[in-house]
Amino acid sequence: MYNGVTEQWNVRRAVGTAPSAACLPKEFGLTGKELQFMPGAGQQAAAAESGSALPSQASAGDEAIGHQPVLLEEVLQGLSPAAGQTWVDVTVGGGGHAWHLAQAIGPQGRLIALDQDPQMLKLARRRLQGLPVELVQARFEDLPAVLADCGVAAVDGVLADLGFASDQMDAPQRGLSFRHDGPLDMRLDPHRELTAAAIVNSWSEAELARILWEYGEERFSRRIARRIVEQRRRRPLHSTRELAELVRSCVPRRGGIDPATRTFQALRIAVNAELEALDRLLALLPGVVRPGGRVGIISFHSLEDRRVKQAFRDARFWQVLTKKPVVPTAAEIARNPRARSAKLRIAQRTGQQAVPHPFHHPHDPLPRR
Repeated sequence: MYNGVTEQWNVRRAVGTAPSAACLPKEFGLTGKELQFMPGAGQQAAAAESGSALPSQASAGDEAIGHQPVLLEEVLQGLSPAAGQTWVDVTVGGGGHAWHLAQAIGPQGRLIALDQDPQMLKLARRRLQGLPVELVQARFEDLPAVLADCGVAAVDGVLADLGFASDQMDAPQRGLSFRHDGPLDMRLDPHRELTAAAIVNSWSEAELARILWEYGEERFSRRIARRIVEQRRRRPLHSTRELAELVRSCVPRRGGIDPATRTFQALRIAVNAELEALDRLLALLPGVVRPGGRVGIISFHSLEDRRVKQAFRDARFWQVLTKKPVVPTAAEIARNPRARSAKLRIAQRTGQQAVPHPFHHPHDPLPRR
């Protein structure tokens, strides 16, 4: 039983083994595998002894940390986390959904929260102090190894929010958004080698057009790719503003959507191998969710949603609980405009045995070159 928030780091780079002290961030001053965050731990322990629920925390924490969990009420109602259960949040982000999941499972429950972004784990740590949560820096494909390291054979449920946190989008140094000028980086995991700058400045025109079409569904993909190649012959592209202005100069505006939107989406997907990672997660889930357990996945564009829909149609493993995707209400969109494209699908694990889906890739494969 973990007393407070436990952090395990760099499991991705040590799959199947316990993280060593050398893997732990120096700023935490750690000397061993686990770190107990004492503020709030005594309060949590007292609640565990009395059998009462964990103490309530102000919902204003969402605004304080700059993160609003999308479709929160719909997630909690559809997944129905219960006291004493074991859950996994594979995209903990700032900890918005995780905080409410931890409240629902109570002091006797267990929440294992993953994220490949170390900065998001720092935000989650602040919010989740005193709750039965273990934070792990890991990618989707590491989930079986993470659970094995935690001594967990199967879980009662999994949540995946495939969107970006506001903290990520609003950080100029990440280069994820064209709203702020910053370097063409776009990596969620800083240990990845591939950046958006490397793609736009070195990939062939044909490959650029391909990823813009396949990952951004950009109808002007060839035109944009041609302009990128022409520009980099004169001077390489290094900033989000440069790229956004280039795209706007050759693509007509359609409605209220910025012409650069699809190009940036395509580059983010390529840099972080998002679709390959999602495919791995969907294949792994039948082997980690116990019969009767539930999985909820929030997607933000059709490329993700189609994959989730197709995977949940596999009647060997899943019973679909949302015949149509659940979308935000008008009131939620008014509060949080970034939620407008969110779609939630939920499925329940059937009693049939899973077919193993082993993945041993230490890194996501790069798109075709």
